[in-house]
Amino acid sequence: MRRLRLAKDAMDRDWADPALDLAAVAAHAGYARHHFLRAFKEVYGETPGQYLSRRRIERAGDMLRSADLSVTDICMLVGFTSVGTFSSSFKRQTGLTPSEYRAKHVGRGAALIPGCWALLWAGGFPARAGLDGTGTGPVRTDGGERNS
Repeated sequence: MRRLRLAKDAMDRDWADPALDLAAVAAHAGYARHHFLRAFKEVYGETPGQYLSRRRIERAGDMLRSADLSVTDICMLVGFTSVGTFSSSFKRQTGLTPSEYRAKHVGRGAALIPGCWALLWAGGFPARAGLDGTGTGPVRTDGGERNS
């Protein structure tokens, strides 16, 4: 259980890293990929990929409510590599598209933080895997091929 908690803590800490993959998290916990996947789901009730996606969507919701950034910018900042996958995951979790979510929640509190400040605070856009010429891309933490 302790090793699973360490892996979950690593996902909580590095949630925005688009290259965060099942193999890295499983290795952090000292498990083989498939054994880790089964153990994580048994303990937490969802796969590591589902957990990470939920955390990313939660962070995206915070940004949509508070920062004047485009949906694409937020998508990349929270670790998704595809706006389409981000939007469909966001709608599945919240019941609203990112734009609908923003329209519903903006104006209920303080003014939006200017996008340039939000990017400065977030450290800019993370380096994207596969753009360094290696041809490798991120891997999904739920055992799939791509991180979404």
